[in-house]
Amino acid sequence: MTESLQFSNSLRQWMDVFMHRSMRSWHFFVKSTGLTMPQFSILMQLHYKGSCGMSDISEHFDISNAAASQLAEKLVQGGYIERDEDPNDRRAKQIQLTSKGRKLIEMGVNERYRWMDDLTSKLSAEEKLQVAESFKVLTEAAAQLEEKA
Repeated sequence: MTESLQFSNSLRQWMDVFMHRSMRSWHFFVKSTGLTMPQFSILMQLHYKGSCGMSDISEHFDISNAAASQLAEKLVQGGYIERDEDPNDRRAKQIQLTSKGRKLIEMGVNERYRWMDDLTSKLSAEEKLQVAESFKVLTEAAAQLEEKA
C-alpha cells in the first residue's frame, strides 16, 4: 500500500470513529433535553453567530419563515431564547440566547467532547505530543482549504 493511500485510510478511519462518537454523544444529550435536533441547531447557530433575525434562521436551515417562527416559539417558551424587535426594522424580530440557553449549549458541548477526555487518558505524554503536532498540521491545511472556498 502506498504511503498516501495508507495515510488516507488512517485519516478516514479516525474520522469515522470521531464522527460516530461525537454525534452519538450529541444525539443523546439533545434527546435528554426534550428538544428536537432542529431546535438545538437554532441554539447552536445563535451560540456561534450571535443574535440574528428569523429570516436568517429560515435561510440558514432552508425552512419557511413560518417553520422558523414555530421552532423559535418553542425555544422562547422554554426560556432558551428571547425575541425582540429588530432595531432596523420594527416588523422583523431578532432572537438571541438567554442565560439558560447559553448554559444548555455549554453543557451540550462539554458532553459532546467528554469522550475525548476518556480517550486522551489512554495516551502517554509522548503520544499526546505526537497527536497534537499532527492535528496542528491538519488544522492548518484545513484552514488553507477554507480560505480558497
